[in-house]
Amino acid sequence: MNQQDFSTSPAWSPRKSERLLLLLWILSLPLLNPIVHGDGVGYYAYARALLIQHNLRFEEDWRHANLYFSQARTLPNGQLHQNEYTETGYVANLFTIGPAILWSPFLLAAHSFVLVANALGAHIAANGFSTPYLLAMALGTATYGLLGLLFSYLLARKYIEERWALLSTVAIWGASSLPVYMYFNPAWSHAHSAFAVAFFLWYWDRTRDCRTTLQWILLGFLAGLMVDVYFPNGVFLLLPLIESLLAYWSSWKEKNFRKAAQLFTANASFLVVAIVVFIPTLITRWIIFGGIFRFGTYSELAWDWTAPYWRSILFSAEHGLFTWTPILALSVGGLFFAPRAAKSITLYLGVGAAAYYYLISSYPYWHGTASFGNRYFIPLTPVFIFGFAMLLQRFGILFHSASRAFAISAA
Repeated sequence: MNQQDFSTSPAWSPRKSERLLLLLWILSLPLLNPIVHGDGVGYYAYARALLIQHNLRFEEDWRHANLYFSQARTLPNGQLHQNEYTETGYVANLFTIGPAILWSPFLLAAHSFVLVANALGAHIAANGFSTPYLLAMALGTATYGLLGLLFSYLLARKYIEERWALLSTVAIWGASSLPVYMYFNPAWSHAHSAFAVAFFLWYWDRTRDCRTTLQWILLGFLAGLMVDVYFPNGVFLLLPLIESLLAYWSSWKEKNFRKAAQLFTANASFLVVAIVVFIPTLITRWIIFGGIFRFGTYSELAWDWTAPYWRSILFSAEHGLFTWTPILALSVGGLFFAPRAAKSITLYLGVGAAAYYYLISSYPYWHGTASFGNRYFIPLTPVFIFGFAMLLQRFGILFHSASRAFAISAA
């Protein structure tokens, strides 16, 4: 009997691939580690303080943090060191509010559960630190991690054969730094970043051929959310910028000024919506640091724009991207094997990834300090999945049997 070809079999559809990803995610949920520590203290503090206290006072979050975090920031009497405060009198929480926004549906559900349970006689601390809240936070992070993988898969599947897109998604899921911050350190922002960037890239590409003004507005919403979650994600705004500049140039050559005016209106709508969605971040900067464009330590560090760390980021034993997660070297290599139909999107993704790489190469703490691999590059998950899928597809061409190629690649 001939082997069944995975890619062409009518018994296997894209919907089945999505269900398989969902099944794998469900099976992975026992890995969840509902804990808040390290950088996660700052991210989770926004969600907890706003939900429970209805303010941005983070003293309790600093006191309830893991021992290493709290001891370095508090006195024996529980008071915080004075240098933990800004000139406005607020704790200097330099982290972003985006993850808290994304957690809010899960934490609101947990808070409602706690209040109802307590009304029925339970005694669960409704303070944001008890188990229901932490479980909700961890589940939320894992959910956004799954959605990030799904949008990355959908982007790759548009240009690359189904089986390679699926296999690449599973491979990057298991062999990159993503699972560490999707399951074991869920209070950190990296899984949320993978989701926000993947969602933005998927929707940008999906609407690229003929984007309406409404779609520009929705893209602006995703852009603002993406930067709310993690500031470096903003480099991906280069993609619609380049796309628009090319469209303006085309309109100029064709003397089609009406088309250019329509695009300008759409671009303006995109920008306004992106700024509006970014307002929560600006408000937190104003309250905590005294100005909407004051970003705490990030704006005070000595960034070196000559990007001196470009080699170390890739090959250093200190969380080098390729030395810790070598599959990502294959992913980057795969970008050079783009089929003709994927040349344009690959170039766009390459520009975004290169800009991101340059930005992190200029950052003094490029290694991520406490990190598994180089966690700063988790937002590039959709690019890595896309590149690895193209490499697998090129690898599959070497075999006469597509099923055999898939089996060998999976192994």
